[in-house]
Amino acid sequence: MYINDIKISPLVVSEPNESYKSGETVNRWVEVLVNCPGTSTELEKGEKLYTYRLPAKLEVKPGDILSVPVNGQQMGGVAIRLLAKLPADLQLEKIWDVEDVIQRDFFRDSYWTLMERVSQYYYTQLIQVIRIALPPGLLGRSQRRIRLTIAGAAVSINTNPNAWLDTPLMRVIHQPYSHLIKFYLFNTIQNNYLVKILALLSFQALVHKVNNTDANKILQLLQQQSEGDYSFRYLQGQVQRAYQGVRELLRRGLVESYLEPPRLTRPKLQKAVTLTGTIDQELTTRQREILEVLRRRGGELWLNEFLQICKTTTPTLKGLEEKGYIVIEEREVLRTEQGPTLVGDGAKSLTTAQASALATIQTLDEFAQVLLHGVTGSGKTEVYLQAIAPLLNQGKSALVLVPEIGLTPQLTDRFRARFGNKVSVYHSALSDGERYDTWRQMLTGEPQVVIGTRSAVFAPLPNLGLIILDEEHDSSFKQDSPIPTYHARTVAQWRAELENCPLVLGSATPSLETWVSVRRQGSRGAGEQGSRGAGGEFVTPHSSLLTPNSSLSTQHSALSTHYLSLPERINSRPLPPVEIVDMRQELQQGNRSIFSRSLQTALEELQERKQQGILFIHRRGHSTFVSCRSCGYVLECPHCDVSLAYHHTEEKAPELLRCHYCNYARSHPKFCPDCSSPYLKFFGSGTQRVTQELARQFPELRLIRFDSDTTRNKGSHRTLLTRFANGEADLLVGTQMLTKGLDLPQVTLVGVVAADGLLNLSDYRASERAFQTLTQVAGRAGRGEDPGRVIVQTYTTEHQVIAAVRSHDYQSFSQAELEQRQALNYPPYGRLILLRLSSLDPIQVQNTAQVIATALSTEEEFEILGPAPASVLRVANRYRWQILIKFAPDALPRLPDWEEVRSLCPSSVSLTIDVDPLNIM
Repeated sequence: MYINDIKISPLVVSEPNESYKSGETVNRWVEVLVNCPGTSTELEKGEKLYTYRLPAKLEVKPGDILSVPVNGQQMGGVAIRLLAKLPADLQLEKIWDVEDVIQRDFFRDSYWTLMERVSQYYYTQLIQVIRIALPPGLLGRSQRRIRLTIAGAAVSINTNPNAWLDTPLMRVIHQPYSHLIKFYLFNTIQNNYLVKILALLSFQALVHKVNNTDANKILQLLQQQSEGDYSFRYLQGQVQRAYQGVRELLRRGLVESYLEPPRLTRPKLQKAVTLTGTIDQELTTRQREILEVLRRRGGELWLNEFLQICKTTTPTLKGLEEKGYIVIEEREVLRTEQGPTLVGDGAKSLTTAQASALATIQTLDEFAQVLLHGVTGSGKTEVYLQAIAPLLNQGKSALVLVPEIGLTPQLTDRFRARFGNKVSVYHSALSDGERYDTWRQMLTGEPQVVIGTRSAVFAPLPNLGLIILDEEHDSSFKQDSPIPTYHARTVAQWRAELENCPLVLGSATPSLETWVSVRRQGSRGAGEQGSRGAGGEFVTPHSSLLTPNSSLSTQHSALSTHYLSLPERINSRPLPPVEIVDMRQELQQGNRSIFSRSLQTALEELQERKQQGILFIHRRGHSTFVSCRSCGYVLECPHCDVSLAYHHTEEKAPELLRCHYCNYARSHPKFCPDCSSPYLKFFGSGTQRVTQELARQFPELRLIRFDSDTTRNKGSHRTLLTRFANGEADLLVGTQMLTKGLDLPQVTLVGVVAADGLLNLSDYRASERAFQTLTQVAGRAGRGEDPGRVIVQTYTTEHQVIAAVRSHDYQSFSQAELEQRQALNYPPYGRLILLRLSSLDPIQVQNTAQVIATALSTEEEFEILGPAPASVLRVANRYRWQILIKFAPDALPRLPDWEEVRSLCPSSVSLTIDVDPLNIM
């Protein structure tokens, strides 16, 4: 991208008192990657570079974001490279000019290299990667606009001698000129007002009329519009030769042309009041009071705030502005997430293990990968904070990635208490304007900390000193759709390498890929490290899958890996004991409740001791499905091959059935649609049913439900957690969001209602995910002064995951799980690429999957599994098939030509290539 094809034209030495002149005029061209809208199928067929001409005075560099014309619209694009010669297959008269530069110097060398790696590793169009990286709307439609200058507002467009009174600049004068003189003589108007009028009249005398008919029409349109501003496209529709007219007006300085950015990227403006003069005694007492308030507040206030404080009106302030005491003007307001006011927090004393881990991290000043393996409650966040502090003092920035939006409020509060306004948040729940302004704040280069979810891995921090992935094991770091299907951990590895900074992966239950890659060097304890030589490749994606000779190989000859252990909790608090309850025995002994007797007793004690607890259930909603007890009919989604889940909204509200795949909803029928029986029953349990049962059995317990249904609104994560932290509820009932890094010291009880739903999934990662989830949720208990207790209800007490969770034994679980993976060549001992095909036509997608599988089966370097229907064949009326490609991790096989594979898909079939998939269901 950064190899320019421009040659400097020869220069001629000037004579004395003359300027240097170029010996020839050189046309300049630029290739632009354009954000053309289209369907997903169209986008999959390849991207194209467009050539544009650069206007003489417009400076463009590779990496700039440009506005260019495409099919009569202004679209965003990225400058790829400059050209001195027009390609032979292009005609000069068909080349359009670049309109303007939207953002300069955005894609630095290392940043652009990262975009290309993601594009090529995940077999995705480069423009698709750029869309993921940039804030919404930056590459959207922009438009050229024309507005009046002061001269254009003053010029008369009529032949009437008195027409000068009807120009926009002179409409402030409601009386003839002679009357103004009389008013002045009788002291009925202010002196400075007359001076202004005389100055305007003098200025207008210097502005000549416009004789060009088209230019006159355009002036008339602009002067009749209150803002004196129209889009060039509108003017073209109103005036036949608008281009020539606008050019004449521009030449004479009567209008100016500017590029209006896409709607989502326009700055937010708000009126501010600024004190400009001293407070004179000539003013009234009330006016002096108003100005004194402004002076005491530092001389600047937002207009709305000032009006409230002074209990005054806008006309009063306008009068002060006319007299020159204040200025009211619009200023930009940065749209950023607003957190609560926090008390400053200083660095805390560290345990021996924390101090050793911190010392190791602080010695790293180049690319290295660190696994910070600490049990729940061991103080990993404090290590992060103290590792970042010296970097900010050195003028560097830090990037902290978390798996869930729900985790950001609590973590952000801790960081802001330590670093104040140097902390920014970036995730998809922010408004488009907030994301755009936060993104621009990153580009300033000021030392800062950015906390965000997986998309924040592309945060354009120019001086990055440290990248942290908290809860690195979490599957939320992997994007399933839309493309690219990247994993934030993989991209963070590349980003750290390109920025030459350390990458810290923190977790109590590391992913097996990370565990193998780091522990391959041997467990040496906190502070010790292993260096990877040429023969010790990472199992995780550290080399491109394109071809064996790919130039994008990310092997790093001097990479060091570090395993840092935090084996104990802060203040030597014990890990909570885990009690496993066999629900089969509960049923045999007559307990038909969804709560075991042990959990019921614990909930009663919780209420008596005024303590708090967490209840975990892996499903939201009320019931998993609704079935007819007469004929067995199950109510299913008409658009997906799944049952509808029952959702209870509130008492006496209509009963609602909802699909958790496409969000289809319908009312609950009174009779079976198949046999008309009234005996319909709800089966299975979700968060809503659990809260209903709790309210029935423990009416005194105060509950808060914490799942995706109750956290849809902006800020709801923070609101619910704050209420719970403030003691407004005794029990927090929720789904997986509860397991991800929440630090609630007052929680002493954790109950898992049904662990079996996590264990019995048709996915080779099911055991790993179940162990991580159960261990993480168990770790929420006992973080404060009071000891914790965990109760896990299950029908399979003999399962290896349950046994490992009972003893908090990550080592034995990982060893057993890795043995199974190695026997079957699954990651981390094998590599996978999943081809997902979908179409509205069930026959066509099945046939296409078979054609692709047959074409791939000719290769012997990898194994083909499938084609097979997805575990849920139909979602949102699209039928889904998949093909799994499996190969060894230590060799780069000769992979298919993916463009040829795509060519086998008809336009009605969508193909997604998912590299290193986490979800193959």
